[in-house]
Amino acid sequence: MIPAITPRELKERLDKGDKPFLLDVREPWEYARAKLDGSHLIPLGRLPQSLAKLDRNAEIVAYCHHGMRSADAAGFLIQQGFTTVKNLAGGIDAWSLQIDPTLPRYR
Repeated sequence: MIPAITPRELKERLDKGDKPFLLDVREPWEYARAKLDGSHLIPLGRLPQSLAKLDRNAEIVAYCHHGMRSADAAGFLIQQGFTTVKNLAGGIDAWSLQIDPTLPRYR
């Protein structure tokens, strides 16, 4: 099972000053529409070629639109030896609904 973090848990951690690496695995057009502050875009299809850009010792929170692609990304990273990886449950859509309603939602 892929470890997950809820939007509320992530918000609490960010508010406390924690700085996980926020990995956005959506497509560039999605990232341009709505993103979490401080996040880094590496689309899921480019993740295998981009492993060198990631710190294996950092805590990584992967997110996408609804949490499906980011669950795949988190699972892949775990298979590659990354040890502190979580999936943002419900993705950026859940973040918009539960944490920041000013963040645009899309289909």
